[in-house]
Amino acid sequence: MPNRPAYRIALKDLDRAVLETWARRRKTAQALSLRARIILACAEPDATNSGVARALGVSRPTVQTWRQRFARHGPDGLLDEPRPGAPRRISDADVERVVTLTLEAEPTGAATHWSTRSLAKASGMSQSAVSRIWRAFALQPHRQETFKLSRDPLFIDKVRDIVGLYLNPPDRALVLCVDEKPQIQAKSPTAPILPMRPGQVERHTHDYVRHGTTDLFAALDICSGRVVGECRARHTAQDFRAFLDIIDQTVPEGLEVHVVLDNAATHKTPLIHRWLAQRPRYHRHFTPTSASWLNMVEGWFALLTRRQLQRGAFRSTHALEIAIRRYIEASNADAKPFVWTKTADDILDSLKRFCQRTSNSHH
Repeated sequence: MPNRPAYRIALKDLDRAVLETWARRRKTAQALSLRARIILACAEPDATNSGVARALGVSRPTVQTWRQRFARHGPDGLLDEPRPGAPRRISDADVERVVTLTLEAEPTGAATHWSTRSLAKASGMSQSAVSRIWRAFALQPHRQETFKLSRDPLFIDKVRDIVGLYLNPPDRALVLCVDEKPQIQAKSPTAPILPMRPGQVERHTHDYVRHGTTDLFAALDICSGRVVGECRARHTAQDFRAFLDIIDQTVPEGLEVHVVLDNAATHKTPLIHRWLAQRPRYHRHFTPTSASWLNMVEGWFALLTRRQLQRGAFRSTHALEIAIRRYIEASNADAKPFVWTKTADDILDSLKRFCQRTSNSHH
């Protein structure tokens, strides 16, 4: 059977400009860009469907299809046509009603938040429709996060002070982030742990037996990443002073020491004031109230919890303290300092944006 004659392509200046833009623009869909290159190639003198197909690496029917579409409809013929299927049954008004109910109303009865089923019943729509709308607008009523904004009147000054220590530590000085992790539980599951195996994660009972608690004092050197730690039965001012004595024994003489602390009462007792007054090389820097995230040792505590405490089984506080000391030794053997990247202005700008988009924040 002889081939049908190819449609003749004669490009107008405006059509050529549109096609060249589609072919070159980086954000154009790849399919549309290819169609534009096909028509531009077909517009060349003596261009054949077979020759264009070989040059662009496509099939001859593909070239023939888009050449025909362009000849009949111009550049608009290269755009995707509406796909076949059932007509849309959910209107924009229905979508708006679901979004408005989700954001501004509460379900009747004892529930505190919407579920797909309860909102489907209230809106007269199907559960799958509500689920699709929620996904489209990134609505997740079942989830909740917590936040805490500091009300410290010296918040800005303290942030600039501590972040300045992290980003520009003073010469011939040591910066230590000091805090305590109280009430660490020595606990063991009520049944043996079932180890991991192929296709099965590690399993343990949800309940446990408690064998007592211990308190961990820790001081993180921000430059070396090394930690000085001490476990004690309590965390009174006397215990904190004893830990400061340990720090003082490990710090070389002649170095100024800048200590980052939170606002715990044990850090501000007359006993601690007297200890510091006798050692003028120590300088205290307090984190703002409700802003312990500024203390870099909290990051080390998080690693300790995740890597050692969370899944550990300890049948006595003695075993727990041995595990903590072992982790400190391993951490110091391969110490890596935390790197603080945000400036004080970055932190304050982020908090400002958060307060501006949070209604009734009173900050």
